[in-house]
Amino acid sequence: MEKRDLRLTFGEDAEKYEAFRPTYPHTLFSAILSYAPMNEEKRALEIGIGTGQATPPILETGCRVEAVELSPTMAEYVRKKFAGNSRFSVSLSSFEAYEGEEESFDLIYAATSFHWIPESVGYPKAFHLLKKGGALALFWNRPYAARESDPLHREIQKLYAEYRPDSRKLQEEYEAERYRKFQENMKRYGFTDTEFHLFHRTREFTADAYISLLDTYSDHRAMDPDRKRDFYKEMQNVILKHGNCMRVYDTMDLYLGRKPA
Repeated sequence: MEKRDLRLTFGEDAEKYEAFRPTYPHTLFSAILSYAPMNEEKRALEIGIGTGQATPPILETGCRVEAVELSPTMAEYVRKKFAGNSRFSVSLSSFEAYEGEEESFDLIYAATSFHWIPESVGYPKAFHLLKKGGALALFWNRPYAARESDPLHREIQKLYAEYRPDSRKLQEEYEAERYRKFQENMKRYGFTDTEFHLFHRTREFTADAYISLLDTYSDHRAMDPDRKRDFYKEMQNVILKHGNCMRVYDTMDLYLGRKPA
């Protein structure tokens, strides 16, 4: 049986993705645009645009934004979303297959998408596409739903142990090794003037909203339908039992690097 490409699961319900996936804080974009100021004369490339949640702050600078998106559904969604802006375009392609002109972009950025690309391909290709002095901005939102002192989160971890024993280890809020790795990767592939920033936020969800959020993640969407149905039902009941309020603690990490002038 052919292995399912999990990257394509994001396009199966674009409206849900748009409604429940988090946007990014103003402070994160301020850090990017302070590092790489953009204006009407400049061009940006967004890798894996999804529903365009990270796009408006870049478009609002007046620059041209070209997006690369693998999912036909997502590509069509953002075509309609930004139809009124003549400075936006999207190419239906993976970043690996994307054919762009060498040294044509002032900024390349990826919001929670660059990990899908082999680093031996992603970094050199970004370096190739950037103008001299251009910037690469990579950022992720990593929701952390665990507090040892919180009975709700302990019960949820028991559900994961039962229904998702193959899931990766519980994510830590501060992952020093992850931060070091991405900064070293940038330097190894030729980027200089590297910067690293962390941002934090807390969100609250009802049981129904939290289930909808979970169903935007590729590993959850790929579960066996019957098993997923039971998992979500038990998850919903646990959250309802604890006051119908699920807190999620977001950590957003941002990496910036520059192609030497």
